[in-house]
Amino acid sequence: MTDPTLGSADAELLAEPRLVVEPGAAARVSAVAAPVLQGMGYRLVRIKISAEAGCTVQVMAERPDGTMQIEDCEAISRALSPVLDIADPIDRAYRLEISSPGIDRPLVRRSDFERYAGHLVKIEMAVAHQGRKRFRGTLNGVEGEAIRLHRDDTKADEDLDVVLVMEDIAEARLVLTDELIAESMRRGKAAERELKRSLGLEPPAAPHAQSHRPKPQKKPVPKNTKQHRLAAETARRGEIDPDGGD
Repeated sequence: MTDPTLGSADAELLAEPRLVVEPGAAARVSAVAAPVLQGMGYRLVRIKISAEAGCTVQVMAERPDGTMQIEDCEAISRALSPVLDIADPIDRAYRLEISSPGIDRPLVRRSDFERYAGHLVKIEMAVAHQGRKRFRGTLNGVEGEAIRLHRDDTKADEDLDVVLVMEDIAEARLVLTDELIAESMRRGKAAERELKRSLGLEPPAAPHAQSHRPKPQKKPVPKNTKQHRLAAETARRGEIDPDGGD
């Protein structure tokens, strides 16, 4: 069952299908892992099988808002490991690794391409476009079932702008730039504020500028000191105050 604390927008993102998917053994792992992740409130980003440490199965996942903490990775590993052991989609021993997408993340869903419009990407096509499989350029958003790309790797006789069908893409990944790092930091701070707000831990609003604060009032001069009492007693007796003159 999907996490009941998810809002309607998050639930919609959670159910959004991937358009860039893996072939072969990675697809078999994906078929097992995706429903488990979705039931826990996470989205599968990518499955990658490598020869690292003999054989490593990397499961890249995220929350619908794009965040992912160490605690999330640990929770997924505990839930997914026994399911994969039973399903046995890999025919040899392997090491399971759960990770976040990272800053230079893969783009696999329509919402990914929409969210990162304006950023630099590298794309490898499963189906060649105009005789070419590799592209690099600035992502200019989504048009129907395709993306628009303003290329920075063109030759003299090639078009600067191309339209690539999302389902024909084998891999799309953000390129690490200063702009991407800055946006990632902004997103991280926004997610942290939202988490604090949901937990009732949002810090109080910043205080007003000093110039807007009312000036402190001077303390009133005391009227019942020992000196006042002695002066009153002297006046009552009709005596002259030696400090008060004639």
